[in-house]
Amino acid sequence: MEYNGFLLSLPKEMKIFIGAFVIILSVGFYTGLLFVNETSAGTPSGIQENYQGNEEDEDAEIMKFKKSEREMLTTVHTHVLSMSLIFFLLGVLVWLTKAPKKIKLFLTVEPFLSVILTFGGIYFLWTGIGWMKYVVIFSGILMTLTFLFSSLMVFFQLFYKSNRYA
Repeated sequence: MEYNGFLLSLPKEMKIFIGAFVIILSVGFYTGLLFVNETSAGTPSGIQENYQGNEEDEDAEIMKFKKSEREMLTTVHTHVLSMSLIFFLLGVLVWLTKAPKKIKLFLTVEPFLSVILTFGGIYFLWTGIGWMKYVVIFSGILMTLTFLFSSLMVFFQLFYKSNRYA
C-alpha cells in the first residue's frame, strides 16, 4: 500500500472529518499551553515555583506550595499517556501526507522524546534538580513547534487540490 500522499486522495467528507479533528485537537493543545502560561508565567523560575512552591518568598503575590508526590505522579502519568496518544494520532495523519520521509520521521518521533523530556524533567525538577527547568522549556518549545508544523501540514494537505502535489 502506498501511503505517501494518501491523505490527498481521501473523499471530501473524510477530509472534513479529519480537519475537524485536527482543529479540536489543536484547540485542546493550545488551551493547555495557555494553562501552563497561567500557572508558570512561561519562565524558568515560574515553572520551578509551580512545582517546588514559593513558601519562602514573603513578597509573592500568589502563595504556591510544593506539589505532593501523588500530585506529581498524577500529572506525569496523565500527561505522558494523553500526549503520547495525541502525537500518535497526529503522527498517523502526518505519515499519510505527501512529504519527504525524513521530515515525517522527525515530526512523528520527536514529540515522543519531548514528552519524556518535558514531563520527566518536571518530575526531576520537583525532586530538586533545578537545571531541569531549562530542559522542560526547551523540550516543551520543541514539542509545541512539532505539533504546530504537523497539524499545519495535515490541515494544508486536506484542503488543497491533490493535483498540486502530484
